[in-house]
Amino acid sequence: MTLALSPDEARRIILHAQGFLGADARRAGVAATLRRLGAVQLDTISVLARSHELIAYARLGAVGRAEIERAYWDEPARAFEYWCHAACVLPIEDWPLYAFRRRHMRSWKHRRDDIPATMDKVLDQVREAGPVTVADIGGSRKGGGWWDRSDTKIAIEWLLNVGEVVCTRRTGWRRVYELAERAVPAHLLAEDLSDAECVTRLATVAGRALGVATRADLVDFLRLRAPEAALLDAALLDGSAGLTPVRVPGWPERSVNAWADPVALETEPKGRHRTAPLSPFDSLVWDRARTARVFGFNHRLEAYVPKDKRVHGYFTMPVLSGGRLIGRIDPARQGTTLVARQVGVEEGVSPRRAAQGMAEALWEAASWVGCDDVRVDRVDPRLAAPLFEALMR
Repeated sequence: MTLALSPDEARRIILHAQGFLGADARRAGVAATLRRLGAVQLDTISVLARSHELIAYARLGAVGRAEIERAYWDEPARAFEYWCHAACVLPIEDWPLYAFRRRHMRSWKHRRDDIPATMDKVLDQVREAGPVTVADIGGSRKGGGWWDRSDTKIAIEWLLNVGEVVCTRRTGWRRVYELAERAVPAHLLAEDLSDAECVTRLATVAGRALGVATRADLVDFLRLRAPEAALLDAALLDGSAGLTPVRVPGWPERSVNAWADPVALETEPKGRHRTAPLSPFDSLVWDRARTARVFGFNHRLEAYVPKDKRVHGYFTMPVLSGGRLIGRIDPARQGTTLVARQVGVEEGVSPRRAAQGMAEALWEAASWVGCDDVRVDRVDPRLAAPLFEALMR
């Protein structure tokens, strides 16, 4: 018999799985948060802070930014950078699980044909001088725009994709490359998993991180191609992924329309979480279809939308409060002032209740990034009076 979960039960399990609900979610700090989430997405945009910093902040509060970096990029390696949902920081113990993707990259002929003839030379440079940045071995650009990558940059990224080299830390936002055989623990390098074994174990990782997920959610988390998605289907159906079939009313109509982490089903998640702005690349909201299904919230990153066509702002951060997504803040910084360029509240949310949490969130975020003032430029008229009153307290 398939277990039935109400949409609210599913949402609370998801919040707990993602580290937003329950005291246990905040134990052991940033490193444990990375292991819980399975993948922390990286992005070049930095407004309040880099996205990978915001993800830890949303769950743990005003943890030191240097502490966040150490948890990701410490030595010996606790994490490595590779392709999951996108470019992500991943727990180092998951290195063997991505062998299927490294093999696929190696066989990707149309891309391999673009690799410069200097690839072996670049690998030798890393072997002789590693760990290195691209600047240490020839530079990242030929001299044009950001897209005009040098042969060295193309070669080193190819070597990263196929697992010859690995990035286990960054410095000044630059990748530091080292031979995988020197940076990855030997027992992890020795694991030789088939594609089916990789996908099966990653399905467990994704299921645990998401709490309750449809098959499409799992595919999106791991960005699986059709052949690997078929392996996922087999692992779900034969039980080897270790996930429990469930049904959530209102989710895609099937007798079994979702899969849940069995550990998450054992106890009812309890607790409260402070109001927190979320990075658009946070795994709670990175999948737009899932965010709409779970929270009734239509989220879109508008950083790459022409300015005159943006509705909510450049780097709009959904605001989580009381287990719901109650509104949006588009932040910026001007000197020591945190600027909310635009603040909005969702339909059906009490503006007065939302205002108090949003004001506290703005002041806390300001303090975290070293600002001593908060300014709001544009605000939903329904929210204006209570928000400015709350900010002045």
